Amino acid sequence: MFANPFSLHRLGILGMNERNSRYVSRYNPRRLYPLVDDKLQTKQLLESSGINVPELVSTVKEQSQIEKLINFLPASSGFVIKPAKGSGGKGILVIQQVECNNRQFSYIKVNGDVVDINYLKRHCSNILAGLYSLGGKSDVAIVERIIEFDDTFSDFSYEGVPDIRVIVFKGYPIMAMMRLSTRASDGKANLHQGAVGVGIDIVSGKALHAVQFGKPVSEHPDTQRKLSELQVPNWDNLLLLASQCYDETGLGFLGADIVLDVRRGPLVLELNARPGLAIQIANGCGLKPRLQLIEKKVSTLKNKNLNAAQRVHFCMQAFDTSANGAITTAR
Repeated sequence: MFANPFSLHRLGILGMNERNSRYVSRYNPRRLYPLVDDKLQTKQLLESSGINVPELVSTVKEQSQIEKLINFLPASSGFVIKPAKGSGGKGILVIQQVECNNRQFSYIKVNGDVVDINYLKRHCSNILAGLYSLGGKSDVAIVERIIEFDDTFSDFSYEGVPDIRVIVFKGYPIMAMMRLSTRASDGKANLHQGAVGVGIDIVSGKALHAVQFGKPVSEHPDTQRKLSELQVPNWDNLLLLASQCYDETGLGFLGADIVLDVRRGPLVLELNARPGLAIQIANGCGLKPRLQLIEKKVSTLKNKNLNAAQRVHFCMQAFDTSANGAITTAR
């Protein structure tokens, strides 16, 4: 249905060129990019503002720290090692479990593979050398406590933590999707690698449509769980969290990636100043009508200073798709 320009225009699909020229360059001042391009800086900014993020365990900033890496890692719980300036999920290493036998540590990955400390040292060394960073620049390795994701989604994801991407425009959460890892995506919530994208209704937090590799699906390809049964709990709080990210960063066109921890609730995983556009395919509708509505709304003086809760309330009224949105049964 997205085959020709007339269909794209009629459905309000936002293309990459228009995204960059009309929204990213116009509403995202270049000086603010480091706030989100550097995950460590993002974490510190949000933490100082009282916004929940995954717990920071330590940072590895110099190659001289590599030999003592074991001192920077949790000794009894899972953790994640990621590059501060990485993109597209590259360089993220998830350790599900730590075992110690005769003072020798073994680290178990999500897929069950067992690695040793030397494997982790090489990974951190590659991060510092810039192997995964934008432009190959030298980087910092971040060690975070692993997220204990809510059992509500255990059958909706394969060997990985599902996350929710929310597009926030001028502080208004206008579109959302959940990304579910699969065997094809190697347990990562990356749509380009084969994760499932599920459009989420802004009003209810319920699933609308789902796609994998751009094609409609009705079940998770590995667990066979019906995607129409997916509903995100505490949806209002999650949207509020996404909306508050605008207040803290000043970025007008923003992608907020949020995960649900069973103990701490919604956590902001990272922010993106150039969010991808596949969210439109997952939702079965375009971003442009929603962007235009928000532009019109904030142009009036009385609507310029709404707080995050008021902005969320407006979107939940304005973008109700429950009347015509449903998981497709096509495979």
